[in-house]
Amino acid sequence: MKVVLADHGAGNLRSVCSALVRAGASPVVSVDADDVREAPLAVVAGVGHLASAAYGLERNGLADALRARAAAHRPVLGICVGMQLFFDESEEGGRGMGLLDGPVRRLHARRVPHMGWNTLVILRSTELLDGLDGADVYFAHSYAARPNGGAAVAEVDHDGRVVAAVERGMLAGVQFHPERSGPAGARMLENAIRWSRSA
Repeated sequence: MKVVLADHGAGNLRSVCSALVRAGASPVVSVDADDVREAPLAVVAGVGHLASAAYGLERNGLADALRARAAAHRPVLGICVGMQLFFDESEEGGRGMGLLDGPVRRLHARRVPHMGWNTLVILRSTELLDGLDGADVYFAHSYAARPNGGAAVAEVDHDGRVVAAVERGMLAGVQFHPERSGPAGARMLENAIRWSRSA
C-alpha cells in the first residue's frame, strides 16, 4: 500500500520510511499537496522544532491538504512532532493545524527531554494500538500534547501523566517513535496500515 509522508523539511523521514517498508507499505516522501491529499494513508513525521515543521507544511500547501483529508475522514497518522502539529498551539513556538483541540506544553519533569523507553498504558482500545498495552516504546521529546475532549487513547508516566497517543476518527497520532521501538513499533505501523484500509 502506498503511504505518503508529508515532507516539511524535518529529520528522521528516512528511518520512518524504512520502518514502513518493513511493515509492508510502499512509502514516498513528497512535497506535493496532491500526493498528500490522495494517498491511501498520509503520515506526518519528524523531529525538531514545531514552528519550523509547521512552516514547512504551510509553505508547500501540505497543511491544507492534511486539513482536507481530516475533514473528509481520510486516514492521517502523526508521529512525534507530527502528532503535536495536529493541535492548536505549542509553548515551543508556533501554531499547529488545529485539527485537535488543546495545547502542546513543555514537560514538567525531573528529566527533560523525555528520552528513552517507557511503558504504554492504553486508555481506550483502538485498532492502531491493538496488542500494545504494557508494551515498551521509545520517546524523544520535550513537549507533549494536552488534548481536550477525550482524544487521548494512551499515556505513559514520566513524573506524571504524558499523553502517548491520540485518535479521533481517522486522525491518529503517537508521541513515541515507532521506527525506534522494536517489535512494538513494528506492530503499531502494521496496525496503522490495516487501520487505514478500513477507511
